[in-house]
Amino acid sequence: MNRALTATLCAAALWTGAFQPAQAADSYPNRAVRMIIPFPVGGATDILARVVAQKSAEQFGQQVVVDNRPGAGGTLGSRIAVTATADGYTLLMGTTSTHAIGPHLYAKPPYDSLADFSPVTQVATSPNVLLVGSQVPAQSIKELVALAKAQPGKMNFGSSGTGTQFHLSGELLKLLAGINIVHLPYKGTALVYPEMFSGSIQILFDVPVVALPFIKQGRVRALGVSGKKRINALPGVPTIVEAGIPGYDADLWFGLFGPAKLPADRLNRINAEVVKALNTNDVRERFAALGADGVGTTPAAFSAFLKAENEKWAKVVKASGAKID
Repeated sequence: MNRALTATLCAAALWTGAFQPAQAADSYPNRAVRMIIPFPVGGATDILARVVAQKSAEQFGQQVVVDNRPGAGGTLGSRIAVTATADGYTLLMGTTSTHAIGPHLYAKPPYDSLADFSPVTQVATSPNVLLVGSQVPAQSIKELVALAKAQPGKMNFGSSGTGTQFHLSGELLKLLAGINIVHLPYKGTALVYPEMFSGSIQILFDVPVVALPFIKQGRVRALGVSGKKRINALPGVPTIVEAGIPGYDADLWFGLFGPAKLPADRLNRINAEVVKALNTNDVRERFAALGADGVGTTPAAFSAFLKAENEKWAKVVKASGAKID
């Protein structure tokens, strides 16, 4: 009996030893996770995504590697994410631009923002700030509109690319204010600022996270906030509605995505850890200091939000006549 018991225990030990490495190999994540940022270093998406990547790495117990892939208004990096293996090791920090506006600008969209991705969670929202260069004489939106109307087609506004939320924010201003200003696209808003400092670009929509240092330095001037309420970081700056443009509302949101058909267990694990990261005091405080509000939603809630945003911005794109061939 003792020999039989010993044999049984040895067999169990061998079975357990064989099983444990297999469990470890199948656990997620067991290596670094890549987070694609479809915009350049230094832009709003990049700055917020790096905060999320750092804190999520602590939650995962694995490194989260940031991979900037700018171009084509964010669609280039988004397409890379679409073609990645749906195993949870490639994620994308998408935005209003990449997932609610961009696809509606193409006759043949480069991807389906609803069908080609697995929505993980909405990460944050941030209003845009309407900025003018220090050389622009307008001290208010009312003065800016008057200036633009006095010289139609002479003033311009930069953006992070055709079809981005910053571009459509300018188009919405044109429509509602009845002004003619020329759009000049760049690969990221960080590239627009030097042109504003020199006076080549007069107007830019950007988020507070990027704009605040330049506002404090006096190199650009904030005339209005795009959302429904003023922000703590710029309490003296009115909303664009308050400044005299009824119906203006163009907040920017950020969200985390995986490729389509991400396994439910991986999707739920990523969601749980990222939402935990977003709910930590340090992330909320860092977001607030940058003029953004952390969110953190379930995949189902984010999916429903995404559908509503697509309906909203599709109408704006159509009304503006903006398109990409």
